[in-house]
Amino acid sequence: MKFTDGFWQLRPGVTALYAQEAYDIWHTADTADGEGLVVTAPTARIAKRGDTLNRAVLTTTLSSPMEGVVRVRIAHHDGGAWHGGFELPGATGAGKASLDESGGVLETGALTARITSGAPWDLSFEVDGRRVTGSGHKAQGYVQLSEDAQVDPGIVGDARTGTTVPRGGAYVHEQLDLGVGELVYGLGERFGPLVKNGQSVDVWNADGGTSSEQAYKNVPFHLSSRGYGVLVNDSGHVSYEIGSEAVERVQFSVAGEVLEYFVIAGPTPKDVLSRYTALTGRPPVVPAWSYGLWLSTSFTTDYDEATVTSFIDEMSRRDLPVSVFHFDCFWMREFNWCDFEWDPRVFPEPDAMLQRLHEKDLRVSVWINPYIGQRSPLFREAADQGFLVTRPDGSVWQWDMWQAGMALVDFTNPHATAWYQSHLRRLVEQGVDCFKTDFGERIPTDVVYFDGSDPSRMHNLYTHLFNAAVHEVLVDARGEGDAVLFARSATAGGQTMPVHWGGDSTSTYASMAEPLRGGLSLAASGFAFWSHDIGGFEGTPDAGVFKRWTAFGLLGSHSRFHGSQSYRVPWQFDEEAVDVTRIFTKLKMRLMPYLFQQGVDAAATGVPVMRPMMMEFPDDPAVAYLDRQYMLGSELLVAPVFSAEGEVEFYLPAGTWTNLLTGDEVEGGRWRRETHGFDSLPLYARPGAVIPWGARDDRPDYDYREGLRLRVFPGGEGTRTVTVTTPDGQRASFDIDLDEVTR
Repeated sequence: MKFTDGFWQLRPGVTALYAQEAYDIWHTADTADGEGLVVTAPTARIAKRGDTLNRAVLTTTLSSPMEGVVRVRIAHHDGGAWHGGFELPGATGAGKASLDESGGVLETGALTARITSGAPWDLSFEVDGRRVTGSGHKAQGYVQLSEDAQVDPGIVGDARTGTTVPRGGAYVHEQLDLGVGELVYGLGERFGPLVKNGQSVDVWNADGGTSSEQAYKNVPFHLSSRGYGVLVNDSGHVSYEIGSEAVERVQFSVAGEVLEYFVIAGPTPKDVLSRYTALTGRPPVVPAWSYGLWLSTSFTTDYDEATVTSFIDEMSRRDLPVSVFHFDCFWMREFNWCDFEWDPRVFPEPDAMLQRLHEKDLRVSVWINPYIGQRSPLFREAADQGFLVTRPDGSVWQWDMWQAGMALVDFTNPHATAWYQSHLRRLVEQGVDCFKTDFGERIPTDVVYFDGSDPSRMHNLYTHLFNAAVHEVLVDARGEGDAVLFARSATAGGQTMPVHWGGDSTSTYASMAEPLRGGLSLAASGFAFWSHDIGGFEGTPDAGVFKRWTAFGLLGSHSRFHGSQSYRVPWQFDEEAVDVTRIFTKLKMRLMPYLFQQGVDAAATGVPVMRPMMMEFPDDPAVAYLDRQYMLGSELLVAPVFSAEGEVEFYLPAGTWTNLLTGDEVEGGRWRRETHGFDSLPLYARPGAVIPWGARDDRPDYDYREGLRLRVFPGGEGTRTVTVTTPDGQRASFDIDLDEVTR
C-alpha cells in the first residue's frame, strides 16, 4: 500500500507519524522471548520536557525467539487484543541484550541487532559482523487514513469474498533498507517474475489462477540476496512495496496498532530457509509412493468406474507406471459438495472398487473442500450444531458461488473440526489413501468465528486450519511418513503439510512457464514439495504442449496428469506422447534413490527439493534472475522447453556439466542454446555430482539399496559422502573419492 506522493509529500487523506529517535532504551527480561530491549521512539525529537506532552510514541521491542532470529515488535497503542501471529514451534527464546553509551545491542548467533541512542532513528541488523539492512529515518511509521484517502490498497473485489480491504483506519509500517544490487525473493507462490524488486505485493489469498497477480499461497516472508530473510508475523493482509514506493527500501504494512516481524540470519539462502522453517515448522518426510505419477479423472469430464478402470489398464498395457489415481469433484453428486458420499449413479460399489484399485497396486486420492453445499445432507446437521461460519446476526454465512447455498466449516470450533474429520476417517477406513484439499481462498471477512478470531486475520489462516484438520486424519491413520495432501492454498507454516500444487493454469507454453515461476517463488518461501497440472488445467493442450509439459512435470518432486474439461491420458494426444510419458516416468523411477533422499534432507533442513538457481549458486550473479530453469535437488539442473520448435536457452554455472541423458560433457560459466525433440530437454548433472541410480523403473517405492548404482560425474574433487534412505527408513552411506572415481 502506497502512502506517499513522491519523496516529500503524503497522499491526500493520509497522516503519518514516524519514529524520530531512540529516546531511551531499556534492558528487560520480560519480552515474549525472555531477554531483550525496549525502545521508546517519540514521533518528534524531544528537546525539552514540554515536547513529551501530547506526543505519540512508538514502542519497539527487540528479542530473539531462537538463535539467529530477531523479533521486532512496533506498537502504537498496545492495550488491545493482538491476533497472536503465526504458530512458531521453534520459538524457545535466545539472545543476549546489552546497553552501552552508544545504545543497545541484541546478539543471537550470527545475527546482531543494534539500536543507536538519540536521533535520527537507526536500527541496524548485522550478519557475521556485516550490516545487511536496517530501519532508518521515517522507516517506522504509524499511518492513519481518512475514509476518502487516495491510496491504492492493491486489493480489489467483492467484500463478501474477503478480497477487499476497507478504506480508512490505522496502519503500522516498517521500511528496511534495500541495498544497491540487493534482490528480494519469496512472498509465497507468485506467478510473475521471480525477483520481486519493483513490485507491489499483497499477501491475501485469492483464487485467481496462474495468469494473474493474485496468489493461492501467500506467505509474508521474503528472502534477500544479502544473506537474511524477513517474516511479518501477521496472518492477515500484509502490503509490500518492494522498492516500488521508496525505491531504496522494502516497506511492509499491516492494519491496526501493532506490527511484528522477524529478521532471520543467513548468510546463505539455505541457511535462512533452514532457520525460517525451524521457527515456523519443517516439512515432514512424504511417502515414496507419492513421488510416482498421479493420474486423474480431470474435473468436469464424464467418468465412472469403467472409465477409471480403462485408463488404469491402458496405462499398464502401454508400460506407463502409475502410483496414484485421483477422483476429482464428481466422485460426489453434483450440488452436494461436500457430503463425502460416493455418487451411487456412477460408483455404486465404492468399497469393492477401492479394493480393486488397491489390488492393482494403486493409492487412491479424492477431492474435498472445506465447504458444505446447501443440498448436502450434512448442511442442516452442521448448521444446527453451530459448525458453520456465521454472519454477525447469527445466521449461517452462505452464497451461491461454486456450490449453491454453500457455507464454510468453522475450523476454529474444535467440535466442528472433529465432526468434519469424522467423515474423512470413514473414507480412509473405506480405502482412500490421501486427499486433494482444494479451495480455501475466497474466505469472507464480514463473518463471526466460534473462537472470536479476527475475520481479516482468518482470511489467509483459514486454509491452514483446513489443511491441518485433514493432515491430522492421515497422520493418525497412516503414520507420519505416510501422510500426504495435494493442497492448493496455504500461508506461512503450510510447508508442514505437503504436497502443494500450482493451481489453475491454461494449456499453453506461456502458461506452462507460470507455475514454474510460482513454484520457484514458493520454494524461496520455505515449501519443500510442489507440483502442477501437467498439460495445464483450463482448455486442452495440443500434443506439443502436452509432451513438453510431461517432461517438465516428471522432473519435480510430485507429478500429476490433471485437466478441467478434458482427460490427460497421453494416448489422447498422439503415440509420441505415450513414449514421452514412458521415458520420463521411468527416468523418475530410476532417480528415486536420489529424489527421496532430497526429500528426507528437506525434512531435516527445510531446503526445498526443487529450488531456484540462486539458492544453489548464491555467489554467481548470473543466476540471480533465472526463472526458466531450476535445480532438482542439489545435483541436477533442469531447463524445461517452452517452445514448439524445441529451442531453449539456459545458463550453466562454472565447471564441467554432464548431460544426464546423453553423457555429453560441456563447460559452464556461460549461456547455452539447444534444440530438443519431445523426448529430451536440458538435464545436467553438476560438476562432481554423485547420483544414486535405482535398479527399478516400474515403481517409486522399492528398496533402493538393491541393485543401486552411484553415478559419479566429472568436475569434482575431494571426498563426498552420499546417503541413500529407503522408503521404510533404512539408511546406507557411501564415501566417494572424486579424485579417483570416473563416471
